[in-house]
Order: sequence, then structure tokens, then C-alpha cells
Amino acid sequence: MFFTASAALAAVWWTTIGLFVGSFLNVAIYRLPVEGETVSRPRRSRCPKCKTTLGWKENLPVLSWLVQRGRCWHCAARVSARYPMVEILTAGLWYLAAISAPPAEWPLILVRVLVLSGLVVATFVDFDHFEIPDEVSIGGAIIAPMCALLVPSLHSGTYVAQVFSAEGHVGVDRFGSLAGCVVGMAVGWGILWGIGWIGTKIYGTEAMGFGDVKLMAAGGGFIGPGGVVYALMIAAFVASIVGVANMVRFYILIRGRARARGGHRSPRRALAVARIAGRYLPFGPYLALGIGIVLLYWNHVRVALL
Repeated sequence: MFFTASAALAAVWWTTIGLFVGSFLNVAIYRLPVEGETVSRPRRSRCPKCKTTLGWKENLPVLSWLVQRGRCWHCAARVSARYPMVEILTAGLWYLAAISAPPAEWPLILVRVLVLSGLVVATFVDFDHFEIPDEVSIGGAIIAPMCALLVPSLHSGTYVAQVFSAEGHVGVDRFGSLAGCVVGMAVGWGILWGIGWIGTKIYGTEAMGFGDVKLMAAGGGFIGPGGVVYALMIAAFVASIVGVANMVRFYILIRGRARARGGHRSPRRALAVARIAGRYLPFGPYLALGIGIVLLYWNHVRVALL
């Protein structure tokens, strides 16, 4: 962590920009799954309910939502609390990225905030639609090698990048960084595709969405092959906890509804239904969590897990 006076000012700057970027991410989250719409079309933001174009006063991050009490000024339709939540989350992630490196390493910080912003979009779109936009996954896979070449420090903690760097070179050079990126993408793609293939053979149905495979491949380009392994461990651990909690929630809900209707459903049958209903969770958000943690704190994660 870097907490000098200059670092504090830089962190404030990055956090403020992140707050406004969060407002843009809300647009991307809403529009990318909608056929015929893009982040640039329509050009101006509008109310999803009445389609009225919003002015700048209605687009201020967090503040507009608070002033308007969570409603549209034109049609009084409710505006989801997710909008300020995404803005605050993005600002927080940009803050964490800002303090993860010295202010002088702003190119590294810039790459990290761009990746984290893409992960935010992937997370919320996957929660809503059980899909990950190609703009995030394929787009990330395209820019990852460019970032590796331009910012070699992105893979400074990657063993593969160190091996491929020129002998006697201090840190990681551009060729080593690119090698770490390419190998990371291959490992991310290969592991998740392999898990999905095995799961499909065992259960006879698709066990892993292809969007998850593409997201992990893109993420591997930024965190390297070792980072992919740790990101998957984090994702699987958190997803398993959420999955169990989800099954318990469905079980309680099923049993409660049965009692309210005066019917009878055995605990075993209720548990069977809860297991089926509760296992359908998007995996992308948990992959995004793992990638984000490793991206920001690779060395800390590696030391903690070894």
C-alpha cells in the first residue's frame, strides 16, 4: 500500500473519476444485452420507463439518485438502487487500484481500473441475463496482449514472464510480459473449458457456459497462468458458499409455501427441489471476483495461500 501525501491525492483523483465511470458502466450494463442498443446508441441517457432523455442534473453519480429519492423526475418510476451501488462499487475499486501501486506507475493503475470496470459490467449482466457480453470477454482478450507489451509491470509477479525475460533484465521485459499474458490466456481457457467438458460428460447437460470460458481466458491475459489458478480457487470457494446458501433459501421458501397452503411436502422432496433450483447460479460474478482480487493483490494472495 502507498499512503504518502501524493499517493493520497492520486487516490482521491482516481476515486472521483471512478465514480463517474460507474455511471457509464450502468449504461453498459443496461444496454449491452439489449438487441439494437450499444453504449453509444442512443447517444443520450434516458429513463427506461418513459424514454425521456435525461439532463446532466439527472446523471450526477449517486447525488441525482438521492435528490430524486430513487425516482424519475418525469414519470415518477422507481430507479433501482443498483445504479448508485454500481457507482460506489466502481469508485471503491478504482480507489483500491490507486493504492495498489505508486502514483508514478499510473499506466499500471490505468490497466487495472479498466479491467476492474469490465469485470463490474460482466458481473451485473451475468446476474441479470446469465450471459457475459462479448464486448467484455473478447474485448478483454484482444487488449490484454497490448497492455502486456505496453505495461510489462502488469506481469511482474508472474513466474512465466520472469522466465521468458532476458537474462540480467531487472524485473520483467516486454517479451516476458507478453509470454505471461499468452500463457495465462491459454491456461484460463484450457482449465475452464476442460472443467466444462468433463461436467457435460458426467451430467449430460452443459456444465459451464462458454461466456465463462472466454472471461477466464481474457482474465488470464492480465493475471498470468499462476493467477488463473488462484482466481479459480477463490471463485469456486465463494460460489460454493453462495450455492449452499441459495439452496437453503429455496428449501425454507418451499417449506414455508407448503405450510401456508396447508399442503404437505416431505423435507426430502423439498430438499431435492431446492437442490435443483439453487444450483442455477451464474459463475461469471465469482470468476470476476477471483480475477479482481488476484489482479490487485497477486503477491498477497500468493503468500496467503502457499
